[in-house]
Amino acid sequence: MKIKAANGVARILKAEGVPWVSCYPTNHVNNALGEEGVPILMMGEERFAVAVADAFSRVTCGKRIGACTIMANLNAAGIQMAYGAIAQAWEDSSPLLVITEGVGQGAGRHTHFDMAQALAPVTKWVGKIDRAELVPDYLRRAFTHLRSGRPGPVLLIVPRDLGEYDEDEHPYTPVKGWRWGPDPDDVKAAVKTLLGAKDPLLYVGEGVYYADATSELLQLAELAQVPVLTTLKAKGAFPEHHPLSVGVRGSLAEHFLRRCDVLFSIGSSLFPNRFSHAIPDARAKTIVQCTVDTLDINRSYETGHAVIGDAKLTLQALIEELSKQTGGGVPKKAALAGEIRAARQEFLAKFRPWMESNETPINPYRVIGDLMKVLDPKASFVTADSGNTRDQLSTVYEAHVPRGHLGWGNVSTLGFSLAGAIGAKLAYPERQCVHVTGDAGVCYMMGNFEAVARYRIGITTLHINNGGYSGYGPGFWGAGHDPYTWKVSDHSSACMATMARAVGFHAEDVTEPSEIVPALRRAFDENARGRPAYLELICSHHPVHGGWVRPA
Repeated sequence: MKIKAANGVARILKAEGVPWVSCYPTNHVNNALGEEGVPILMMGEERFAVAVADAFSRVTCGKRIGACTIMANLNAAGIQMAYGAIAQAWEDSSPLLVITEGVGQGAGRHTHFDMAQALAPVTKWVGKIDRAELVPDYLRRAFTHLRSGRPGPVLLIVPRDLGEYDEDEHPYTPVKGWRWGPDPDDVKAAVKTLLGAKDPLLYVGEGVYYADATSELLQLAELAQVPVLTTLKAKGAFPEHHPLSVGVRGSLAEHFLRRCDVLFSIGSSLFPNRFSHAIPDARAKTIVQCTVDTLDINRSYETGHAVIGDAKLTLQALIEELSKQTGGGVPKKAALAGEIRAARQEFLAKFRPWMESNETPINPYRVIGDLMKVLDPKASFVTADSGNTRDQLSTVYEAHVPRGHLGWGNVSTLGFSLAGAIGAKLAYPERQCVHVTGDAGVCYMMGNFEAVARYRIGITTLHINNGGYSGYGPGFWGAGHDPYTWKVSDHSSACMATMARAVGFHAEDVTEPSEIVPALRRAFDENARGRPAYLELICSHHPVHGGWVRPA
């Protein structure tokens, strides 16, 4: 039976288990999606349509692929506006499928913009379909890239004038994806190095999430009795209330990172960027790097031992080898657990008074502290926008379950926290989903609130409103740090809660610390009814948070 090329794309997305497609504003594939019964989520602008699909892939760790359609053709404004969001997915290795309309046959001479060439640097693969019967082949290649190796975004260009193809002559079978295991000799050497260390440290990246290997990570850490530090993107991959957890950042993490003689990395590129640690005294440490991507090896640091393969298969091999070499594992180290517990208490002692503060304007840490009192850490999802909200939340929020928190990698764009909460709620409707944003971030997302209300997505936005970009003005990170560009309208002249209420949100202003918990409970009750909520919390400037280790 013959079908239009666009309808073939839609049917294949259904076969691959894509539950919905986010979009903005038009694309001929959207009509085919409607005809084939694939739900469409129309967002408020192109960047956000990409971000919601990206977030869905992230929070499901690539088990379910987020897909979006973006306008292009000779009017390429849509795909140009979406570029930044696609680049973010590329930098953070998120398996995202972007579908856009190609320039029709013979019309390439009418435009200066070459989509395939422009997007090639920020995608894992670009597929430009030029014949209808090639639709199954190109989708097969797309999902192979999305489900195999290092994750990354794929761009599929589907021109409007491809015509039809015979579905029976060109059938499609869903792609499973492929993994590969490590060299046994590399595993033996890595375990021998781990067991020979005086002060080893497991340094865990997001690759553990994408390999679905969090249970294996827990097993290895307990067998080896080694402290565990995660990257910001991997926060929650190891339960942060576990006796061996040293968290993500701040003095607790820094102490063990500086002291370790063997840094045993699993699922991390080890790139020293703005949202991760540099390895201190790297030349004095032995670095064991377990990664799926050979490009990571000897890239940022000299790799003492490398184990190449999928993180789950690698961890399983490490567990088996460690058991062989130790006869069942290393005895429990009560002294180590006690040291971690004492260091954690010392670290939190700095922040606890702020988390319990009754001062007004409200201390932002009081918001986080009260949020932790109300949320069930095993049935919730939390993320935060770029800036102080990200830094403060990731410092003190304790993640207990995989993807209970969504962190950042190489790129951290304002407004993405809303997309993160939407993606999480669509993936895990039973979870209470919350995102925290500031005065800068809220301006990036406000135009998409209408869509959140229209689709009745029950999430809560916490707006830390302090009338400025905290950390940029004088007196925050030192006199003279961007003193002319930090101030924005304060609450008396710009009430964002009123704007949220106008498009259908439950919205409140919160000015007293004692009102935070009751307001949160009211917001969550509204979420349970399918209504998004927005709490505007009038807070102080308080740009203090755990730091990242940097070279001397």
